[in-house]
Amino acid sequence: MSSLKELCDGVPLEPLPPRRSRDESVPHAPVRTPNLTREEQRLALQNALRYFPAHVHGTLAEEFGQELRDYGHIYMYRFRPDINMRAYPISDYPCVTRQAAAIMHMIMNNLDPRVAQFPHELVTYGGNGQVLSNWVQFWLVMHYLSIMKEDQTLVLYSGHPMGLFPSRVEAPRLIITNGMMVPNYSSREMYEKLFALGVTMYGQMTAGSYCYIGPQGIVHGTTLTVLNAGRRHLGTSDLAGKVFVSSGLGGMSGAQAKAAVISGCVGVIAEVSKEALEKRHKQGWVVDVCFNLDDVIARIRHARQHKITTSIGYHGNIVHLWERLVYELDSTGDLLVDLGTDQTSCHNPFLGGYYPVQLTYEESREMMHSDPVRFKNLVQESLCRQIAAINRLTEKDKGMYFFDYGNAFLLESSRAGADVLKEGSSNSLGPQFRYPSYVQHIMGDIFSLGFGPFRWVCTSAEASDLECTDDIAASVLEDIINKGVTEKVKLQYDDNIRWIKEAGRHNMVVGSQARILYSDQTGRIAIALAFNDAVRTGKLKGPVVISRDHHDVSGTDSPFRETSNIYDGSTFCADMSVQNAIGDSFRGATWVALHNGGGVGWGEVTNGGFGLVLDGTNDADERAKCVLSWDVCNGVARRCWSGNANAKETIQQAMNSDPKLKVTLPNEVNDPDLLDRVLNDL
Repeated sequence: MSSLKELCDGVPLEPLPPRRSRDESVPHAPVRTPNLTREEQRLALQNALRYFPAHVHGTLAEEFGQELRDYGHIYMYRFRPDINMRAYPISDYPCVTRQAAAIMHMIMNNLDPRVAQFPHELVTYGGNGQVLSNWVQFWLVMHYLSIMKEDQTLVLYSGHPMGLFPSRVEAPRLIITNGMMVPNYSSREMYEKLFALGVTMYGQMTAGSYCYIGPQGIVHGTTLTVLNAGRRHLGTSDLAGKVFVSSGLGGMSGAQAKAAVISGCVGVIAEVSKEALEKRHKQGWVVDVCFNLDDVIARIRHARQHKITTSIGYHGNIVHLWERLVYELDSTGDLLVDLGTDQTSCHNPFLGGYYPVQLTYEESREMMHSDPVRFKNLVQESLCRQIAAINRLTEKDKGMYFFDYGNAFLLESSRAGADVLKEGSSNSLGPQFRYPSYVQHIMGDIFSLGFGPFRWVCTSAEASDLECTDDIAASVLEDIINKGVTEKVKLQYDDNIRWIKEAGRHNMVVGSQARILYSDQTGRIAIALAFNDAVRTGKLKGPVVISRDHHDVSGTDSPFRETSNIYDGSTFCADMSVQNAIGDSFRGATWVALHNGGGVGWGEVTNGGFGLVLDGTNDADERAKCVLSWDVCNGVARRCWSGNANAKETIQQAMNSDPKLKVTLPNEVNDPDLLDRVLNDL
């Protein structure tokens, strides 16, 4: 068993660790099919061997070649450390700086088998969301972090540690880029090839930026989404007896069942992987498990009739579930579902992100690499069947309300030829779907108010510290309300105060001692300063890392998700997320990340994030104020300029509070006929 000190000593070479094959007792990433030429295979091996001195090349070349042939990527399993992979208390890490130790804490949490989807392939969530590209990179990163001083910055290129570079104390300790491409070459096929070559990787959002906090990270957002969907489209905040249907119980989607219970409804979630379903059931995130549709339907009817709050995990394909719900509607007249979405990993539909209804789970795992063309055809046929069933259930005025949850489900369905486009829509600025993105009709107003997923991690690894921060956060938000806020803002604060006060009861910690809530600029800054003071006074036993999901007000440019409600034609522009990462870096973030891909897929989104260590110093106070102000105002200003009234009101309030903030405000065209008159005269 390795120790943390051994992990920090560098790549073990004398002697080499024993060769390892795949451990079949844990779930593994699907086999990849990069279709490399012989010259490209040669290059992939050469790229892998450059991490090692020449005298071990003969030993390693053959096994790396076998990994490339068998799995489509060189993971370097031999170098997977023999350690209990988890987030250790920050004081346990042998580092020169506490900032570096905090980053180590976050990296090891992302690889914790309780947290990570495919831990041995360094995949945290989403089927291909890598922390790093191979295990030798892990050893190198840990070594560099252990020797880093406060005037050095570690630079990572898509998992590869380029090295420690002289820097400034005020600068970030770590800069991460993942998957950044020359735009014309950012295709799915190019990704598969370059990942196999070991020169790029898909970091999802918080996998490759080391800010993932387990499924809790999305359960809060899913809870708010379900609650607001009920308010807006069912006309009620009481979801007792209402049925929410979706798919996926993996890394991110695993939050859905828990969110349904917290929201007070009946959650029915289909999952094809028995391993994933049983994992969530054992963790208490799924209440009941069903293995046949008759049982599922019976439980839905019982829960609806008696208004029982519960979650049902169905081991089977979501298409079968949707088609059975159509059968119940046609044969009995009973619509058994009120809210619906999908959380399969459709950003990666042909390599394990979506399993077609025509095949079993095991058949799919085999065919996706043995006959990828046929597998792709079956996936697209399955998507068309799924959309056909959903369309039937949403037909009537009082039909199911279905929304896209930002996983590229509607985008891939449209590419498959499914009947999912809005009638009369034009593709001049991208497809327009008959079903809204949850951002457009549910969460968009929240982002425009500056509210988004603010999160923190107690690096002491003590549950008591997390409980203390929960109390601090709730108290801070209550104080802000008492000082006076608008009714729209108060509604959001009230939801989040309720959430944070109940968070401990719902046992949501998986991995690090972490929490998430949605807050605006005012709340985030006030909470961060209160946490830092608690570290300073010893109320907390260790530093706190503050961060956020990239899925936030400013962090992501994604035309089919975070920026789907931008209507000035700039939805395909990525200035906001790039500016955000750059701005965070010189305003005081401990580390920053910028990614191509995340959520809806490679080439479909640009996003970034940050981490900031609150260590109780006055310097941390100033960093938190500066970073968090920019990190929210940037996106609110962009949404204001696009014409969003809530964002305009929010940014004006921010300017009133801070005389240094000067934002260009849009002027409306008051005469709606002016534009047509001018165009008719041309």
